[in-house]
Amino acid sequence: MRDLHQLPKAHLHLHFTGSMRHSTLLELAERDGIALPDQLVEDWPPVLSAADEKGWFRFQRLYDVARSVLRTEGDVRRLVREAAEDDVKDGGRWLEIQVDPSGYGARFGGITAFTDLVLDAVRDASEATGLGIALVIAANRTRHPLDARTLARLAGQYADRGVVGFGLSNDERRGSTTEFAGAFRIAEDAGLTLVPHGGELRGPEHIRVCLDSLHAQRLGHGVRSAEDPELLDRIVQAGVALEVCPVSNVALGVYSDLTSVPLPELLAAGATVALGADDPLLFGSRLAGQYATMRAAHELPDSQLAELARMSVRASRAPETLQREIIADIDAWLAAEPDTMGP
Repeated sequence: MRDLHQLPKAHLHLHFTGSMRHSTLLELAERDGIALPDQLVEDWPPVLSAADEKGWFRFQRLYDVARSVLRTEGDVRRLVREAAEDDVKDGGRWLEIQVDPSGYGARFGGITAFTDLVLDAVRDASEATGLGIALVIAANRTRHPLDARTLARLAGQYADRGVVGFGLSNDERRGSTTEFAGAFRIAEDAGLTLVPHGGELRGPEHIRVCLDSLHAQRLGHGVRSAEDPELLDRIVQAGVALEVCPVSNVALGVYSDLTSVPLPELLAAGATVALGADDPLLFGSRLAGQYATMRAAHELPDSQLAELARMSVRASRAPETLQREIIADIDAWLAAEPDTMGP
């Protein structure tokens, strides 16, 4: 088996605070005297299930506690740099990191100032690590749809300055997705890739709403499209990519185990799949881990893993010249002799 850390790939589903290293969380919390729950200390990674609203509340509480340790500009820069370093170690060549500026604006001078800070940190981290990095600005579906419009306009202002997409995150069972259509029209007019979450905690019926009302071009998760062959065929024909995050699917109770994640069904149907880590801070697994778990769970050959990596690149907003370069390196990885010691 070839070493999956050496397989070049793009990372399209990574949340900002969720990208934080566990060691960094502990260090920053100790610095400022922030008491962390046991699930983020000795019981890490936490046992999670979002099968009901109470389960999602527990997950969101842990995420909010983790976000609270980001107190200074240096903290933000450190998070972005370390996320880039970790992706590079996992073979990452391009990263689209997702952030909701409204969750940080109060502490960092407003949503525009925070966006400026993150983009500056992205430029520095990219230069230091060689990783191509772009930003996806995401609205929170538990907030008012007018807030989402504000964020869509903000994202549009940065459309040629490091922001490539607009998303919609948080518990997809909350709120009314159709009410966010106005925000997505603003983002669409700005030329941003439309990447709402859908098809994880809710099934095919919600994916249809994301396609019809939000004009989704990629789906955050979208894995439950496997439950509806007609819908899956529509996704394939439309070229909508699925950002599948296997470890978080199992951790949140969407599937009972990794062998139940329907990756083979998605691939057999011709779907474009980009594996992502979602929130490594809470799920304990980074980018290469997603490939490794799917290799083990479904006995995927290296040729299929290489194609997953190619699909992640093709579904990205990386410049075309960089895409060609990465795909050539993927082909070289596959052409090399297998390393029996690789993960």
